[in-house]
Amino acid sequence: MPLNFIFVLLFSFQLLSHPFYISLTEIRYNERQKSLEIAQKIFWDDLEVALGELHQTKVNFLKPESQEQLEQMIEGYLLKHNQIIVNNQQVKLAYLGYEVEEDAAWFYMEAQRVSAPKKVVIQSDILIEQFPGQQNIINFFVGSRPKSLILQKGKERGTLSF
Repeated sequence: MPLNFIFVLLFSFQLLSHPFYISLTEIRYNERQKSLEIAQKIFWDDLEVALGELHQTKVNFLKPESQEQLEQMIEGYLLKHNQIIVNNQQVKLAYLGYEVEEDAAWFYMEAQRVSAPKKVVIQSDILIEQFPGQQNIINFFVGSRPKSLILQKGKERGTLSF
């Protein structure tokens, strides 16, 4: 009995110490403004790794050498690794900014002049190149009806119908 307890305790500790790689994206269709409002939560230390590799430099979210340069790196990365097609029309995403919240950050984007979604194709390969176990959870809201996707390596694109 004590041996089983020790095994369970060691296994539990191993699970707790093992990192997980996940992002959360909430996309809301604003019917009145005919727009998409996008909030994407990413662990900023993981994004530091991706941006550092891409730009071959050290990236520091909490104390950037140049806030403007960091914003440009983030904007380029997010716009490249997020794509949305609504009713067979690719939407143009605009990066708005970000805010740090403990060990993650919220990144904000929008798309204007978007027709009411009936079919939506979303591609998100955020951090998949750096972290093969990365999972990107997408929640898309039209009115109060959310639909969800989990995108990951080998399945970076998904389709939702409303």
